[in-house]
Amino acid sequence: MTDIDNVQTIVDTALHAAEPAELQLGKYYAFSTPNGIREVDLTGPQHTGTPARKSGNTTVRDAFSFDAYFSKHADDDAEVYADADRLTVTAVLDAHTATAARWSGHRLTLSLRKTKAWEQWISLDGKLLGQEQFAEFLEDHLPELLEPSAATMLEIAQSIQAATKVDFQSGTRLATGERQFKYVENTTAKAGQRGDLTIPETFVVGLVPFEGSDGYRLTARLRYRIQDGQLRIGYKLERPDDILAKAFGDVVTAIGEQIEQPIMNGTPA
Repeated sequence: MTDIDNVQTIVDTALHAAEPAELQLGKYYAFSTPNGIREVDLTGPQHTGTPARKSGNTTVRDAFSFDAYFSKHADDDAEVYADADRLTVTAVLDAHTATAARWSGHRLTLSLRKTKAWEQWISLDGKLLGQEQFAEFLEDHLPELLEPSAATMLEIAQSIQAATKVDFQSGTRLATGERQFKYVENTTAKAGQRGDLTIPETFVVGLVPFEGSDGYRLTARLRYRIQDGQLRIGYKLERPDDILAKAFGDVVTAIGEQIEQPIMNGTPA
């Protein structure tokens, strides 16, 4: 046996005979062993019980919830971005500072969701419907009808439904701003009797574009077509995209009033 072998035997014997050492959680250790350097990492959350850093992307649906989460987790270097195309406001709560890089992995996103009422009004915007379908739509959406009143619009809807078995002949704009439709009855009992149906040429609806946001007034203009005695009727909303953009801008403004950080136009990297 060589001198080197004798030395290694003595080292191995000493290592096996050494008392076990207690390692401290949250520390990183490296040991020299006969087989090389052995590393022991006790810094992970499975050892300390605490995550190394905040991370994850929390999604909220209204400005109040955004402010509540932001005020709890943000610091002075947090960054906030508003994206009008995506209807989102995103906060990077651990964004890079001017002098140091950070993880940028803890984020808060306000993802606005359109209300069902808004989507239903938009889905029929500019479309011509049959009388019964249009009347049923008005009846289903009485809470959103502001001018004329819901009660008046209900009477109009009922009048439209009652005039389904007629032949429409013309539509005339009255000085009152209403549209009057002339018709002739075609049922057996009333054949040949004439009548008219009067509908406002414009009416105002109140819609909440996003869940948890304010409501806005939109003007709807009557659209119609008479073909082969049949009346098809609908509405055209005035600039709904502008209202949607204003609603998003108002949400961003409401958030900006509650935080000190500027809100930038765009999306984070």
